Amino acid sequence: MPFCSARDPARPRDAVHHPWFARRYARLSVTAETRMGMGPIRDRLLTGLSGRVIEIGAGNGLNFAHYPRTVSEVVAIEPERVLRQLAVEAALRAETPVDVVPGTAEALPVKSEGFDAAVVSLVLCSVRDVPRALAELRRVLRPGGEVRFFEHGRGGGRLMTLTQRALDRTVWPPLAGGCHVSRDPLAALREAGFTLGPYRRTLMPERGPRLPTSYCVLGTAWRAGTGPSAPR
Repeated sequence: MPFCSARDPARPRDAVHHPWFARRYARLSVTAETRMGMGPIRDRLLTGLSGRVIEIGAGNGLNFAHYPRTVSEVVAIEPERVLRQLAVEAALRAETPVDVVPGTAEALPVKSEGFDAAVVSLVLCSVRDVPRALAELRRVLRPGGEVRFFEHGRGGGRLMTLTQRALDRTVWPPLAGGCHVSRDPLAALREAGFTLGPYRRTLMPERGPRLPTSYCVLGTAWRAGTGPSAPR
């Protein structure tokens, strides 16, 4: 039976508050689930997970329906109030037990080494301090803990890269809830001490115009020194 945090999801003084963007994101993400192929990507992201999982930046909870039954519990961290309320509703419909908790990636409100796996899905683009967030991720994972990630970031040719950087310095973060389009999630994971496993680059949408947000990577990493070497 799914359950939700006893903490009030509408409590004041949230660390992140983007209500306009949150509502827009919730609508677009539901559309992307079917029209842009996000549903199958979520399946690939989460298949094979087991044990206790922490999901960072759960958004409106669209991953919850895709967790396999081998997962005993998901603790879903979401700092934005509007999205967190939607995630609570999604948790109630999920087959896997999900606890939706307020908090930020840079200061996870959970004990160290308490999780078998972690999921980051379209979240590293918007955290305020990526190295600190990934250090927190390492802290809460058990030795041998696995990270599943699906992130967008830097990609395309020189002109696209310049466009992404220009957007990050100007209009994009204020318009998109703190999102950045020129970050490099693979480099950030390596620099944080994670061992990269298999990963593949993909485009979203796969067909259609190439947008600054189109360049994505789907893969696996492990807590430092505990997983296999990344393939080349």
